[in-house]
Amino acid sequence: MSDKIALPAGPGTGDSVSNPLRDTTAIVGVGETSFWRRGQSHPRTSYELAGKAILAALDDAGLRVDELDGITYYGYGAGIDTAVLAQMLGIPHLRLAVCVSGGGGGASGAVGTASAAIVSGLASVVVSLSTSQHVGFRATAAFANPTNAGSHWDFVSPAGLVAPGQMYAMLARRHMHEYGTTREHFGAVAISSRANASRIEGAVRRDPISMDDYLSSRMISEPFCLLDYCQETDGAVACVTTSVERARDLRRPPVLIRAAAMGGEGAWGQGEEWLQMPDDYFAAAGYRRIADDLWSRAGLGPAEIDVAELYDHFTAMVLMQLEDLGFCAPGEAGPLALGGGIRRDGTLPVNTHGGSHSHANMNGLTHVLEAVRQLRGDAVNQVAGAETALTTGGPGKIPMSALVLRKD
Repeated sequence: MSDKIALPAGPGTGDSVSNPLRDTTAIVGVGETSFWRRGQSHPRTSYELAGKAILAALDDAGLRVDELDGITYYGYGAGIDTAVLAQMLGIPHLRLAVCVSGGGGGASGAVGTASAAIVSGLASVVVSLSTSQHVGFRATAAFANPTNAGSHWDFVSPAGLVAPGQMYAMLARRHMHEYGTTREHFGAVAISSRANASRIEGAVRRDPISMDDYLSSRMISEPFCLLDYCQETDGAVACVTTSVERARDLRRPPVLIRAAAMGGEGAWGQGEEWLQMPDDYFAAAGYRRIADDLWSRAGLGPAEIDVAELYDHFTAMVLMQLEDLGFCAPGEAGPLALGGGIRRDGTLPVNTHGGSHSHANMNGLTHVLEAVRQLRGDAVNQVAGAETALTTGGPGKIPMSALVLRKD
């Protein structure tokens, strides 16, 4: 394990918490389709994309469809019906089908659910799937607030806050006020992600960007400009999880699931959809309790993580996750990023594939695939000596989620 990161141990790093998932399951295969900018995957269907990603992941693992008996999703699957998918693939006996809810935070949770299902005996080989397709409709800010929204929307709608970027901009502005964070700090996240994606064939956005490009980019929801936003992408990705015993007989080196955490503080609630979080963590990512659970279950701390693949719908939220998860103190993530600490050759490489900003936005599951490749040693932007990886889903409304993975 790398010892190059001089960071605090973080919360909850003891071994006192029982964790039946620790190193008992492994991710054994990953697969993906090509990626397209939103709406450009036509005439392909969402089922075609899902099927291709699943078959690619099974082939990567050296497994057959008839060995697959479980599927987990994260809530924004592009209208996938498990019954149709099982018939289409020819799965002979499905024992598990679970969809994790939430607003941006469930991809790592879907993999954690797969691990829990295997440990409990509910299934033996589980694929976690994320699809995204934007063919046939175009959502706009005017329609972002659904007509059947709960009463929590009454806190934000009268102010004209109807789109996620507007709401997260409030958290970002508060962080700037509290800690002196600057737009250049946000820009460092976008620039690093784009530099990583520039080396990956198939990434949707590969043209490098400079700080001047970032600062002159069109303002959308102040302080967020166009380059602070993730992209919307068509495609599908999948990963396969099974027991460690079985994993060691398969085609690829297994990547062990060290710990999983999902949920969040009830006071965070709908998060950006109501903006009534307590003042002491308004300018944050809502990850503090998840961090406590994760590090306790892993028996590790932030200083022992070699690479971090953090959900990156908006640049500012990457910085706030670094702080909530204990990689640095509140207000220190911006200088860490601007000083190069999150680059692929930095003290903590972050989003080494380019993330949702530049590689592809598959609701966070591409982050898990990249972590697996880093720990297998076959990533494009390989971090030398990587033995541990962190992935996250969210921040958004709870549940949010996270995984600690390690090399076998």
